[in-house]
Amino acid sequence: MKIGEKIKNLRLSMELTQEDLAMRADLTKGFISLLERDIQTPSLDTLELILNALDTTPAEFFADKGPDIVVFRPSQRVFVEDEDEPGVKREILIPGARGREADILLVTLQPGAVTFKENSHYGDECGLVQEGRIVICLGKDTFGASKGDAFYYTADKRHWIENRSQSRAQILWISAPPSF
Repeated sequence: MKIGEKIKNLRLSMELTQEDLAMRADLTKGFISLLERDIQTPSLDTLELILNALDTTPAEFFADKGPDIVVFRPSQRVFVEDEDEPGVKREILIPGARGREADILLVTLQPGAVTFKENSHYGDECGLVQEGRIVICLGKDTFGASKGDAFYYTADKRHWIENRSQSRAQILWISAPPSF
């Protein structure tokens, strides 16, 4: 992407007019127009004025980041099965969640399966029971949930999920911040 196009995209994302940007950077609207059409090239000092006006740094502006990935296909899922959790299978639906605010998993529990008993930690966990029945254990309290039920809890107590039924259970589980 050319410099002028990047400046224009940043300006538009901040809902600024060319005149707004020109005033913030102490430049003319005509110069901004020429710059955005890549007819004019800014000096380093002028570029710094523009980037300051756009509340960004040269490092952020020139960072070569690719387009955001929005859709994740089933073939991209990461499967996690731990021998300490027999009968529990996790599918990480959004792989590479570093820098994200939450994890989203599809968790399948076979009859009698129990997830790892996590100690209290910072964060929230929630989910939707898509199939079967589960028991959510929070410290000494337990809560039953069936297909179609949603759940939410703060992870400030020891917690885990059990499938005490005779059929498979599956939940869509969200953890914030990410734990996988």
